[in-house]
Amino acid sequence: MFSLKDNGRTRRAGIFTAVAATTVALVAAGCGNGESEKGEAAVALRPGQLLSSQELRGAPVLPSAGRSEVITYASQNAQGDPVVVSGTVSIPRTSAPEGGWPVISWAHGTTGVSDICAPSNDAADGPAHDYLGGVDLTLDRYVADGYVVVQTDYVGLGTPGGHPYMDGGTEANAVVDIVRASRALDDSIGDQWYAMGHSQGGHAALFTAAQGAARAPELDLRGAVAIAPGNDTSATPQYLAAGTPEVAPALAFLPLILLGAEAADPSIDADSYVTPESKPLLTAARNGCVAQIRDVIGSVPVDKAFAPGADIDKLVTYLKEQAPGQLTLTVPTLVLQGTADALIAEPGSRALVQSLCSNGSDVAYKTYDGADHRSAVPQSFDDAEHFFRTLQSGEKPAGTC
Repeated sequence: MFSLKDNGRTRRAGIFTAVAATTVALVAAGCGNGESEKGEAAVALRPGQLLSSQELRGAPVLPSAGRSEVITYASQNAQGDPVVVSGTVSIPRTSAPEGGWPVISWAHGTTGVSDICAPSNDAADGPAHDYLGGVDLTLDRYVADGYVVVQTDYVGLGTPGGHPYMDGGTEANAVVDIVRASRALDDSIGDQWYAMGHSQGGHAALFTAAQGAARAPELDLRGAVAIAPGNDTSATPQYLAAGTPEVAPALAFLPLILLGAEAADPSIDADSYVTPESKPLLTAARNGCVAQIRDVIGSVPVDKAFAPGADIDKLVTYLKEQAPGQLTLTVPTLVLQGTADALIAEPGSRALVQSLCSNGSDVAYKTYDGADHRSAVPQSFDDAEHFFRTLQSGEKPAGTC
């Protein structure tokens, strides 16, 4: 069934409880009537089913929230099997408006693939706090303005199983299903909601804009905001396999891409793609976060990152399926981008928007002069909130296409 990954940290009691309850449900569903465990488990665990909740404490708490909970809920992995996912729910101090508080389902940027990188696991001295703490300052402003902010950790990040990094379907599942779970936590949370994310989470927001309304028709998905969204990574393997000196900074993403692809498609064996010299990258990713991966880059020869004869075509085929430019979005979407972003370059985001437009999507695009990858998050606050307020009022926001 499920097995807990040991990353040297004590897991929250609530997650242990949820995993134990889930295992019991799976075993019970698979016994007595000859039905397959997979099929019966899907009935036993509904997507978005709230499994556990407890008070959230420490660094992940948004100060403007009147109630903060860390929860586990049911979602689905890339194979369609039920999985336990963790996340947080931050509820405003103000009274709920008629119809309930609107919800922003926030999808976080790249932190890593190890459980210790989950936002709900963050601490002041945590390995991903440098990024998460800064983002939380902006998310707190949304709570102060009357939005419930829910934050998924994603499938396999903070709970058992591998994290399918940049896998659009599982990202969208987790972003949608935490909204469902939050409404089971508090009946003052409304059905009107918005998907929003940064970097990896921007990629998740785009997939949610394409798939979210169909996944949860009982909810009212009004729109999505993608800040510096992750784009097509299918060219990355060949780029890194070239082994030229300029690829060194990009080596931090090699283990994330490999382990993420393996989690989504077990026939992709991450270890078969690396050499003995580059295996420390996988070890760092399995046990640490992005900073720990970067710490070992200097010891990896760039011309020995990929194993000779590695099946790059198979990896590329999978990655192409995760490219957001092929999507047709079903709700109005706003893409926001810094012009000085060295990780997600502005021309790539502009081209992505053009592709989405050509697919018939309703997309608006705005840039922030001089903003880098992280500073685009706070700089985008006013535009994102105006976009949400426009959709809340029933008006159509101005668009690029």
